Amino acid sequence: MTTPALEPARAWLAGQIRQRVIGDEPDQKAAAIMTAPGPRWFDDDRPIRRVHADASMFVGGLRALLLQSLHPLAMAGVAQHSDYRRDPWGRLQRTADFLAATTFAPIPVAERSIAAVKKVHERVVGTASDGRPYSANDPHLLRWVHVCEVDSFLVAYQRYGSAPLSDADADGYVKDTSLVARKLGVNEPPTSVRELKAELREYRPELHGTKEARDAARFLLLEPPLPLAARAPYAVLGAAAISLLPAWTRWPLRLPFLPVSETVLVRPAGAAITQLIRWSLTPTAA
Repeated sequence: MTTPALEPARAWLAGQIRQRVIGDEPDQKAAAIMTAPGPRWFDDDRPIRRVHADASMFVGGLRALLLQSLHPLAMAGVAQHSDYRRDPWGRLQRTADFLAATTFAPIPVAERSIAAVKKVHERVVGTASDGRPYSANDPHLLRWVHVCEVDSFLVAYQRYGSAPLSDADADGYVKDTSLVARKLGVNEPPTSVRELKAELREYRPELHGTKEARDAARFLLLEPPLPLAARAPYAVLGAAAISLLPAWTRWPLRLPFLPVSETVLVRPAGAAITQLIRWSLTPTAA
């Protein structure tokens, strides 16, 4: 609960977050997605709604981007076709819009969002620096991006979410996300945590660090266009995301592996920053 004295600070922080994550006209976007009438893909009590509405998504999203970059073909598509350096907030907003639409919006809105992403993917084709061709609509690459996101959002929620999921609900979350994955073109996506972990292991031989991946990691963690006051909290989010990555991912991305510091320092700081975000975005009672 927010005291009257803290309400201006809460409102300011919420506005700063919404400006970067939602962009212009947040109230209109919320009305089109959250309160518009019509059936949804997921009922209110589904695990996907709990996870995707939580502040831990900020940590999970950074982890997903770092993990995804370890596939050279997926990273080539980002490096050659994305404007993440010039317009990082635009890319974040498009991703947030997609997650919100497919999780919370009426079915026609969710289907339009799926169609828009597939249309963009048609243009994301090329040749990686090692000479291999790639296509964003390749089901194998789509699966990689999907499993990275689902694993990252779930791991972040279980560590920093408002209330960890039971084993059954964790499986339910993976199953919920498989519906969206199939709509995007992923063949037989995982439907349980066990299947999710198995698929991540199967990709290991294909993964390694590239210059493009390390450049992206450096930009995400050290060079985001943020005002000075926001850099320290963002650094905590970045450290929390790194701490949730498997140990084997650290060297390819030139990221530190400091298990004691991560347990003693990063974990409490990550919990504090996600709680601060959650508090700022929770509407106050009238």
